[in-house]
Amino acid sequence: MFPGASADREQASYVVVGAPLDVSTTFQPGARFGPERIRRFARTYDDYDARTGRHFSDLAVHDHGDVRAWDDAAEYLDYLEGVVTDVRWDDAVPLLLGGEHTVTVAGVRATDPDVFVCLDAHLDLREEYDGNELSHATVTRHALDVADEAVVLGARTGSEAEWTRASESDVTVVAPEDVADWSPEFDSDASVYLSVDIDGADPGFAPGTGTMEPFGMTPREMRDVVREVAATGSVAGFDVVEVNDRDDGQAAALGGKLLREFVFADAAVADPDG
Repeated sequence: MFPGASADREQASYVVVGAPLDVSTTFQPGARFGPERIRRFARTYDDYDARTGRHFSDLAVHDHGDVRAWDDAAEYLDYLEGVVTDVRWDDAVPLLLGGEHTVTVAGVRATDPDVFVCLDAHLDLREEYDGNELSHATVTRHALDVADEAVVLGARTGSEAEWTRASESDVTVVAPEDVADWSPEFDSDASVYLSVDIDGADPGFAPGTGTMEPFGMTPREMRDVVREVAATGSVAGFDVVEVNDRDDGQAAALGGKLLREFVFADAAVADPDG
């Protein structure tokens, strides 16, 4: 169980769902261990948050546990989409724990957002990667099948074709050095899906990920983005993905902390007097 996620499902405002899919990783596998590691390395965090004056265990978070993954990514994503859809039907916000970034496709399909916001080292705008249309490298492309626009924060690499696609009007790319000056400017009635690919961080901060890319964001910059997007009160779904077991817990610790930051900030908007 994610620490502090002790609410009953029927009363939950947030539902943690582990999605340990690990079939398309192209460099360092191990994302299947991500959900367990994120939960494990969040155990040391204090329940109380001084910034919002709230206790995590009071914010009606439930842990659904892991949705066991299998090799057929398309079938798995369909099943996972159903699990996340049930969370939405219960008027709760899904909090997906990956697993490779491909699991985000299920989250986006289930929540049907207007805007897809992603912290990521990679554009993930490929139509396919090594012949695979359902790959961690195609996530933003699939998200745009649902969302009207995508904002990719921290991207610093991609193929020539991806950069060409990113130049179109429905994609905004914010370079790592510009993330600190970015603020969400969505329509007031726009719904948002927020995805955190842990490789958006510089690998010096989070080496436990599948495809490391230098010159990335700092944890504080990522925290500030998560807080600001959550503060819009428009987030229909959230995830942390691409954490693996190839470090001493740095990536998992950051992922768990960002999930908590999202919940604290979102809950403060939903119930200002809480």
